[in-house]
Amino acid sequence: MNSIHACPRLCARHHANTGTLLTCAIAGILFFASSHAEQSGVAPVTEQPWQEAVVSVSDIDRTGRFFLEIGEYEAKWRGPLDPSLVAAWELPEAASGEALLLGPADYASGLIRLVRFDDAGQRVPMRPGSRAWDTGCYFSMMVRMKNMPEIYRKAIDLGWWTETPITSLSFRGSDLRVVIYRGPDGVQVQGYERLKPPLPDSIPAFETLTGPFNIMQMVRDRDATHDFYTNVLGFGSYYKGDPFLAPEPTPTPLGIPLSLTTTVPYRAGIVETRPGEFGRMEFIEVMGMSGFDYSDRCRAPNLGTLAVRFEVEDAAEARDRIRERGGAIRNGISRVQLEPYGNVDLFAVETPDGAIIQFYSEPN
Repeated sequence: MNSIHACPRLCARHHANTGTLLTCAIAGILFFASSHAEQSGVAPVTEQPWQEAVVSVSDIDRTGRFFLEIGEYEAKWRGPLDPSLVAAWELPEAASGEALLLGPADYASGLIRLVRFDDAGQRVPMRPGSRAWDTGCYFSMMVRMKNMPEIYRKAIDLGWWTETPITSLSFRGSDLRVVIYRGPDGVQVQGYERLKPPLPDSIPAFETLTGPFNIMQMVRDRDATHDFYTNVLGFGSYYKGDPFLAPEPTPTPLGIPLSLTTTVPYRAGIVETRPGEFGRMEFIEVMGMSGFDYSDRCRAPNLGTLAVRFEVEDAAEARDRIRERGGAIRNGISRVQLEPYGNVDLFAVETPDGAIIQFYSEPN
């Protein structure tokens, strides 16, 4: 098993900045946009892309098979949760757990950490049903794929599912396939395959799956979420589009009923800490369909994508900046043992829809 001995400043970054054009898919809206983000004028709390997504599961091996067997990821670290980390999740003193850190072999960031919490009290799905018009927490992790029909077959064999068939989309000369895979505990992976033209050289070579390049949320108010990321966290605005409404009934990976795609618009936003093909955060507001709000369920030990972690230069300085800008600090700074990185200072904030973002740095 290979280990990551350090993250940025704790470990070398794999993904380089690029200024290339990238075909993006936002729930069926495909567009070309420059990867140079618009800056809000607010100093960013970090310029690093997110380091890892934390996913709470009931069975690490069951969920891990999708990434290890289909995606050919490697296990970068596996072991018990340190008591300091359990305490940072505000779990009972008797709680414990285990984690498995996964990612493509040559990735040092954009990783997935599967976590199982034990003796931590009742756990429920963060987003029961994971419908696109329900808000709160995280909706999906987004990856690029090759040979999607074969991945689809293998995923079904592993007990994963999809709410829609593989959707074929064409836009400005690009032909794509898109589908959202749903696995155990409601974990969702949104896959994109670009059939033509070839992917840009800025995307690292891969056989089946890339690492996640984007994390998606379904939100109550796209503009409020965009303001949080840009004016509180200081992230750059990669995309903030007008509401989209299909001119004719059109299948979308979001699973909006076909007959409603001409009357139910949605609007999207994407932010990033720096230009590049990885490390983005996306959020979509479905307008005109009211579902459940699960923002009060975004906490351990509940099941699903639990948090996204960013490294910062100094956790205390980042916390103070966020607080001064009106951001709500969910958890104060804790000194935790976060393997394979070692001791770090870590704190958490919440998005307007309850999704957890954790920031950490080397101890000061």
